[in-house]
Amino acid sequence: MVPQLAPSTEEVEPDRGMRKSLGRFDIVFLTIGAVIGIDTIAQIAGTGGAQAFTWSAVIAVGFLFPYALVMSELGSTFREEGGPYVWVRLAFGKFAAAVSTLFYWITNPIWLGGSLAFISATTWTTYIHPIAEGSAGDYVFKIAFIWLAILTAVVGLQYGKWVINVGAIVKVGLVLVFVVTVVVYAAKNGVHGYAVGDFAPTTAGFLGVVPVLLFAFVGFEAPNGAAEEMRNPKRDVPVAIASSGTIAVACYLVPIFAILAVIPADKISGASGFLDAVKTVFSVYGSAAPALLRIVAGLFIFVVLTQGSAWMIASDRVQAIAGADGAFPRWFGAFHPRLGTPMRVNMLSGVVATAFTVVATALVKGSSAAVFQVVLTIAITTLLLSYLLIFPTIIRLRSRYANIERPYRVPGGRASLWTCTVLIYLWVLLGSWVAVFPGTLEHVLGVSYDFKGTWGVDRATFEIFTLGTLAVICAIAAGGYLWARHRDRRSTPVIPEAATQPS
Repeated sequence: MVPQLAPSTEEVEPDRGMRKSLGRFDIVFLTIGAVIGIDTIAQIAGTGGAQAFTWSAVIAVGFLFPYALVMSELGSTFREEGGPYVWVRLAFGKFAAAVSTLFYWITNPIWLGGSLAFISATTWTTYIHPIAEGSAGDYVFKIAFIWLAILTAVVGLQYGKWVINVGAIVKVGLVLVFVVTVVVYAAKNGVHGYAVGDFAPTTAGFLGVVPVLLFAFVGFEAPNGAAEEMRNPKRDVPVAIASSGTIAVACYLVPIFAILAVIPADKISGASGFLDAVKTVFSVYGSAAPALLRIVAGLFIFVVLTQGSAWMIASDRVQAIAGADGAFPRWFGAFHPRLGTPMRVNMLSGVVATAFTVVATALVKGSSAAVFQVVLTIAITTLLLSYLLIFPTIIRLRSRYANIERPYRVPGGRASLWTCTVLIYLWVLLGSWVAVFPGTLEHVLGVSYDFKGTWGVDRATFEIFTLGTLAVICAIAAGGYLWARHRDRRSTPVIPEAATQPS
């Protein structure tokens, strides 16, 4: 039997109006939607150059594989709605879960409003129809983009999953079309080419690209935000993670290699690099190229929108369960009785994303690529920090709930479990440090790092902004927890006695 969180308000029923909407393929598509970020492929290639391919392969083996094993056990064993919140709650208590969950959730409205909305507006302007930056049309486009993504999360998984499924299929299809076209282009025109030493890993390249790679490869736990809406998570979660992980590795490694074949790394913009490469290779289609490029650009925007929707579906449920359990104001723990969605958190995500895109559009001067880099770094920081509490839960839960049936276990016994957990934890710890304190490890290792040239501000200003933002998020998490605790002092059993017995 799975540990149950017991909501204690009349507004949140025990089953929260949920329907068993997600079959195995739906979980695979939802995971693909979360794990494969088509918007970050060019960012990785542009940041690391040819060695980005090398480091992507290293992280696929050294991080993605053990991460998949750990999430397969957690996701198939602890099958409560709100997955990551529940795991941290059971392992380390409600306050730790409140903090990790807010970091996990807040990443996504920031990413949606500040990054995905901007890259989509840039794509529309560049390839379909120009919109002046900062104009009324620019605001309308970005805000409409945000609320379409939110709408997909609001309508319920029985409907919204089809948008996510189509988005995942189109995403993989775009990558395949691009790679095939690169082969045709290379046969006809040759390629930019690589020097043998370009793939050699360096310390500077490692420190520069690791945070972006880690951000790109995480998301296996996301579908467990809707665990109670899965038809058979015991069976389907491990299979879905294995399938989507294999597809993710291919969808990063192959297009990164292909992009660098046609565009030099120093010419790649994170906000438009993928489509710049598409534009280059589509020249093989002659007079049809402009029309085909517009179609690809439209599909690219649709895929980016479904990426945001996939994370909204998952992370909003995680935050809502935190509210239902009293780790955040309980008002946000309500699920719509007919749709079975956490509509109040959905609306909160939309408001946060809208506020972020309005402020960013009004205040940020310069190219969208610069905005993309800054916002992505903030999102990387908050998401990676949440995993510092999520990943160790498997060790604690193995010990604390040893008698619970585990449909899947990390193979190799406790030594393998510890190895996998420590390995992925160290990766995330490194990525978090590099994101929050860029340039510090470079200084220790004697690697040249131009801070002002990279960020456009001095270190003191950057750290004040970054640490201040993180402090505000922690304060919101603590405030939400204390608010709920003050308002509801009833003792609510989180883990029934039956949960500690074999099922």
